[in-house]
Amino acid sequence: MARPFSVEDASPQAQLWRPAPAPKPHYAGHRERLRERAVAGGLAALPDYEVLELLLFRTIPRGDVKPLAKQLLARFGSLGGVLGATADELRTVAGVGEAVALDLKLQHEISLRTAREQVVRRPVISSWAALLAYVKTALAHEAREQFRVLFLDKKNQLIADEVMNRGTVDHAPVYPREVARRALELSASALILVHNHPSGDPTPSSADVDMTRQIVEAVRPLRIAIHDHLVVGRDGVASFKALGLM
Repeated sequence: MARPFSVEDASPQAQLWRPAPAPKPHYAGHRERLRERAVAGGLAALPDYEVLELLLFRTIPRGDVKPLAKQLLARFGSLGGVLGATADELRTVAGVGEAVALDLKLQHEISLRTAREQVVRRPVISSWAALLAYVKTALAHEAREQFRVLFLDKKNQLIADEVMNRGTVDHAPVYPREVARRALELSASALILVHNHPSGDPTPSSADVDMTRQIVEAVRPLRIAIHDHLVVGRDGVASFKALGLM
């Protein structure tokens, strides 16, 4: 009876043969290197797409996320645009699911709350730079017009920041009587009007000027002051008061 074939019977060349190891993906080790650079040089030294990569690492534990980071920036124009986009808008980008969209919106909410903390419980007039930073964080990347009112007490401290109306890409209906009524309900002594221009250009329009005049007239009999009307766009924040429009 023939002896079964064994490894010893194979030629030396056959015994030495092994399958070639699979080549490593081009991004192998990239995550570790990026984290090391962030720790060593600080986050401020990283370009926007790499900051976004670090965020995406949290919810996409494996694979190369650099293409997705660059695609998000190309789609929304900037890091602020990515974080300011709605969850539905984010999910239109291939590779962005529920978890990624939620994580990105969480980062935006943290930024917004941090900016708001610099405005609350202090006179708004004396912390104007913080106020401008807050309204820009809140509105600069909104896709539709939004009209908000900051209600202030006698010490010019913030009582409430409320969205009075949302509209289309170029118009948000405003009802002066509703603004006046809400100011009375909150016992506000002064107001700051705020709305955004989704086009990015914060230059006030003639309709903005007319709407501001109507609100001023509606609250004047109530002895409620309007300190300013701020128009927010990606290109900056325009102040009616600074422009001599009120």
